[in-house]
Amino acid sequence: MAIKRGSKVDAGFSAASMTDLMFLLLIFMLVATTLINPNALKLLLPKAANQVKEKPYTTVSITADLEYYVDAQPVALDDLENVLVGKLQGMDKPIISLHMDKSVPVGEMTKVLVIANDNKYQVLMATTPK
Repeated sequence: MAIKRGSKVDAGFSAASMTDLMFLLLIFMLVATTLINPNALKLLLPKAANQVKEKPYTTVSITADLEYYVDAQPVALDDLENVLVGKLQGMDKPIISLHMDKSVPVGEMTKVLVIANDNKYQVLMATTPK
């Protein structure tokens, strides 16, 4: 006696759920890329013809309001040297990228350069291409 199945298995494939998944992934990527902002500080950098491709270990930013940031974290000028020494300790030839608004006085840049010189750090000044 042969036993028959009540339902047959359909060998077809429905792509409806796959398109829903791709749509959700697309929306996620669009939202995620708008939230990612490498430079959270709005600075008008000076223009220069030469662009250096070295990769800095850390970034020091000075805003037009003379506020100091190390890797987008606010830092007081008195604590700047301690923070940099803590971040760059044990690194071979540490490089600091200096992001400074073009309206910042040169004296403020000099303070960062003195700290870097005292600790034997190299400094790259960030600019925008001409």
